[in-house]
Amino acid sequence: MGVTVPCRWLTVRVHTETVQPGLFARLVEVGRDQAARVPSVPSVEPETLYDRHGVLVVRVGDVVVKAHQADREHGAPFLERIRVAATVPDVLVSPLDPPLDVDGRTVTVYPYGQPVDPQKDLPWEEGARLLAALHAAVVPVNAPSWGRPARVARRVSELGHGPAEDVVRRAFATLPGWIRGDGEEPPGTAKRLIHGDWHLGQMVRAQDGRWLLIDIEDLGTGDPAWDLARPAALYSAGVLDPDEWGRFLGAYQEAGGPAVPVEGDPWTALDVPARSLAIQIAATCVISAEREKRPLDGAEQAMVDACGRISAAGDTA
Repeated sequence: MGVTVPCRWLTVRVHTETVQPGLFARLVEVGRDQAARVPSVPSVEPETLYDRHGVLVVRVGDVVVKAHQADREHGAPFLERIRVAATVPDVLVSPLDPPLDVDGRTVTVYPYGQPVDPQKDLPWEEGARLLAALHAAVVPVNAPSWGRPARVARRVSELGHGPAEDVVRRAFATLPGWIRGDGEEPPGTAKRLIHGDWHLGQMVRAQDGRWLLIDIEDLGTGDPAWDLARPAALYSAGVLDPDEWGRFLGAYQEAGGPAVPVEGDPWTALDVPARSLAIQIAATCVISAEREKRPLDGAEQAMVDACGRISAAGDTA
């Protein structure tokens, strides 16, 4: 457990230089049309908050305009997720209006919230309490399903060839078939509202000082253990400091979160989700290193090493 976790491992949002200038200009237009709908603060220049993986997020005054990934489904299921998010306003930030079509892209507008500052003490406890509240919320009628953790299989399918890639693939082969794309999730798991893609970059501080969750594209019903999977994976790989993991898990249990038992071994619930996310993160690391023509750094190698331990342990699902 000796590897220090860099901020990027926590997926904290950072300012980037936009590589989508035409779309940036269109989002600024949308933002200026909407900015008067929320309480005003001193005017600021439009700025890019996020520009990765086909997603562009732009701040215009007191609103944030998001162009969603072009290859995601944003029809009726997304409208249902927006409906569900509105039922838990103390946990989730909902769009101000229905989605827009901007030059063929799905666009939503939100009130601005201050992202997590990676240079300050990270809000592990606040994130844990928000997740516990979401998981304990009443599930609305006809709430959509979160589905399966499809990103794991997708990332592994994108791997090239080499020793690190082989390690990740062997670990992937130990996962239950329904995660690898074969068959259905086994019955018996309690279905609760889950965020579906939680990390510290999915938190903002609202103007009233409250922490809230953002990004509702994966919101739905599912096993709440998957919302704890990313920090659990980083901790089990030795990348996340044990003290930070303890702060997060302890706060979740103290808040009555149902994903893990209050007493007893939390890994009975977290094992499969944590292993899955460790493999997904490792695959992403290997792909990024190959794309950038560089060796794996210490934390990235730690994730690949975790995959080696997973495959050595075999199928424990």
